[in-house]
Amino acid sequence: MSAPIETRVQTRGDLAWSIAVGGIGVVAFAAFLLFTWYYAATLFLVFAGILLGVALTAMTHLLQKVMGGPHALRLALVCVVLAGLLSGVVFLGGSTIARQAAVLSNTLKSQLATVKSFLEQHGVDTSYLELGNPTATAAAVATAEGPATAAPTPPPGLPKNLPSAGALASGGGAIVSQTLKLLLGTVSAVGNFFIVLFLGLSFAAQPSVYRRGLLALSPKRHRANVTVVVDRISDTLERWLIAQMITMAAVFMVTWIGLSIIGIDSAFILGIQAGLLAFIPTVGALIGGLIIVLASLASGWVAAFSAFVLFLGVHALESYILTPIIQRQALDIPPATLFAFQILLGVVFGLWGLALALPLMAIVKVITTYLREEDEEREPEFKMA
Repeated sequence: MSAPIETRVQTRGDLAWSIAVGGIGVVAFAAFLLFTWYYAATLFLVFAGILLGVALTAMTHLLQKVMGGPHALRLALVCVVLAGLLSGVVFLGGSTIARQAAVLSNTLKSQLATVKSFLEQHGVDTSYLELGNPTATAAAVATAEGPATAAPTPPPGLPKNLPSAGALASGGGAIVSQTLKLLLGTVSAVGNFFIVLFLGLSFAAQPSVYRRGLLALSPKRHRANVTVVVDRISDTLERWLIAQMITMAAVFMVTWIGLSIIGIDSAFILGIQAGLLAFIPTVGALIGGLIIVLASLASGWVAAFSAFVLFLGVHALESYILTPIIQRQALDIPPATLFAFQILLGVVFGLWGLALALPLMAIVKVITTYLREEDEEREPEFKMA
């Protein structure tokens, strides 16, 4: 009778241990999701730095096929060439970029106002397009809260054309507040840029060190599988980033030359934004095409139609020629799946999620593909167990 009792005790102990481990796993997973939600911007910033490091490493590997030498020398050459290209664009076309950016901003604002008035003339409600109208806001507040209180009249001895002390203080506070917001936004953007740059250079300088550190975190019995997955992810991201840079450069050149031929004033800056937005599949092309058409409306309907035809041609070049030829060995993700994943991450995490949806999905695809291949190689008895 003692044996069955010991067996039952052992079974209960195993069950209690399983429940405890399962509970700890659920709590740990919930804590991980909570941490990811609250620090998503920081995690995306780190991931962007990793992608920059992978891109620099990929370019050093391409340079290795042309010349020999140590990794540090090839990385230094790549950084010097990229810095030279960026400096050349800034010094040779900096004034052109600044001028065209100002012209483009004013053109987009005027075209949006034209579209808004056109919709209002045809009975379409455009109240949702009111962006920060102080007069409308004040009127809405006064209507909601009742009749506005009359402003206090200044004392007889004071000139009536001078603002009161309260108005001066309120205006000064608003100016200081807007200035601080502008400064903090600029510092944040510049800081994020240098953080990504530092992380990218650090990862690219010693990729093997970080690879060994990542593998050391995995359990020893699974280290071989983790090594295969990490190497596949690295190879996939390298090939995709190289292909993506070639695609972005082609989109920039074709858009710039085509808009210059059409006669659009801001052709260079529009080509730059089209090339940068090409990093974001599907959504980036749509946003870039919308900006190009709106900017071309100022030059007439013929120019706008020509720009729209150019956008369709660039989109066809990217989707049906460059992507199948250059990226066929890099990624193979169905467009609808990618678009749905982009929309999901864009709604949840904003611009970071929209921009980095494709590399994140590539990582998930590599992992799931490896797990499926490993599962197919297992024996049926092991699957049933």
